[in-house]
Amino acid sequence: MSRSRSLSTTSPDHRTLDYGGNYICPVCRHGNIATLALMDAFACNFCHHLFTANLEQQTLHAADSSQPMAWRWTGRTWRSVHQKMDDITGLVWFIALVLIIFPPAIIGLCAYMFPPISSTSWNFPILWTGLTFLVHTSLVSWLLVEYYQVPAYIALKTQLRQVVNSHR
Repeated sequence: MSRSRSLSTTSPDHRTLDYGGNYICPVCRHGNIATLALMDAFACNFCHHLFTANLEQQTLHAADSSQPMAWRWTGRTWRSVHQKMDDITGLVWFIALVLIIFPPAIIGLCAYMFPPISSTSWNFPILWTGLTFLVHTSLVSWLLVEYYQVPAYIALKTQLRQVVNSHR
């Protein structure tokens, strides 16, 4: 065990979390985080998130987010610290499924119970049911990606914000 421990600490890629280093941002995975001047906090140069660190536990917490996001530094990458919010997560997924299934089911049921009077070449109720399903699925997907703060989504959102701000 001491041999593997000494190998991991001498590796150039393995380093501990400290206020003097630069690390990849755990939120956007695009920018770098570094300490803010005269503060014991980190900030990303790309997505501008603020972080507080616990150097003893090698963890980083998002200070500017309403969601309790935290990561543990492994020496090379960030690993998400799982929060104890299983009951809320189940509720979020239940509401997401209800919002995706219930509105198109109502429209489909109404189309079945009250079919169109004229027979046209295209079936408007089926098209409307499918469109409702697609719109609700996209809205729920967007809300879930916002809720879970998916790194690829955050990076894309930040890049779009920078493009918009550069054209002003």
